Amino acid sequence: MRFLLDDEQREFARSLDAMLTAADTPSVVRAWAAGNHGPGRDLWARLAGAGVFALAVPEAYEGVGPLPVELAVAFTELGRHAVPGPVVETVAAAMLLADVGGPAAKEWLPRLASGAASATLRVAEYGPYVLDADAVDAVFTVTGDELRLAPGPGERSVSSDPARRLLRPGPGGELLASGARVSGAAVRAARWAAFVTAAQALGTGEALLRTTVAYVKQRTQFGSAIGSFQAVKHRLADTLIGLEFARPLLYGAALALAGDAPDAGAAVAAAKVAAGEAGYAAARTALQLHGAVGYTQELDLSLWLRKARPLRDAWGTPGACRARVLAEWPAASEDLAQ
Repeated sequence: MRFLLDDEQREFARSLDAMLTAADTPSVVRAWAAGNHGPGRDLWARLAGAGVFALAVPEAYEGVGPLPVELAVAFTELGRHAVPGPVVETVAAAMLLADVGGPAAKEWLPRLASGAASATLRVAEYGPYVLDADAVDAVFTVTGDELRLAPGPGERSVSSDPARRLLRPGPGGELLASGARVSGAAVRAARWAAFVTAAQALGTGEALLRTTVAYVKQRTQFGSAIGSFQAVKHRLADTLIGLEFARPLLYGAALALAGDAPDAGAAVAAAKVAAGEAGYAAARTALQLHGAVGYTQELDLSLWLRKARPLRDAWGTPGACRARVLAEWPAASEDLAQ
């Protein structure tokens, strides 16, 4: 199946690309990694003004969503520009609150849609740490069938990406809701988190490939640009194929989510494993073809290189995603079990 964006969706992507290019996101990422959240918060407000977070919030709570195709478009651009912060987790938290409803949804969802508040989310099944808990207004946690507004962050974990600050939420916190509705909503929220993470990974891979193609046209060996060497061409072609294979899976998952299809979980898992692996492969290609210069932190390339693996593993490792696909789509086993 061939997926094509309409004119409005393409214009949305172009407007986000122009805005993020003007924002100088590499400097924002470096500031965020150093603990200076001011530039990141300013960028967050601009993204909210462009309607990015409203895409995940229902109209009843002053949003326009959920609109999965538009979220895929937006988060691919966010990945291309290495936007820092818990943007994925804000979307997932919005989905969770909308599903659970009640006073917490009425309080937080309009603020998340407008950018007046930021949030992050931890679902216990995906690990003990939460992303950027020290930089947001609300830390939501789900353990079993309890949804809580967690207190301040505690212990910090090490991440391969300095701009992904993993912290363990403090114990206790205000109980917002409990019961089977919470546990079911958490499953669906994690599914949306995996979906937009896949879009981020795809955008990250595209940025890495574009930068690498430009570099191999300039770097020379034996009097020729290394981009003219067959081995380099083949490596870049393999990287492009991986990214292009992931794209229709991402939009297929968007349509499955839009229609609340019974196999939406498997569709998202397929998109996540394909986009995550393709983005990580793009990072390996970029590092190999840039040579030793690719290791230097001063080079902006490093900001994207460091994101590829965490995005591949966040909200569902490749192994977990493959298992989900194989369980629900047995016919896909020959392709995805490799």
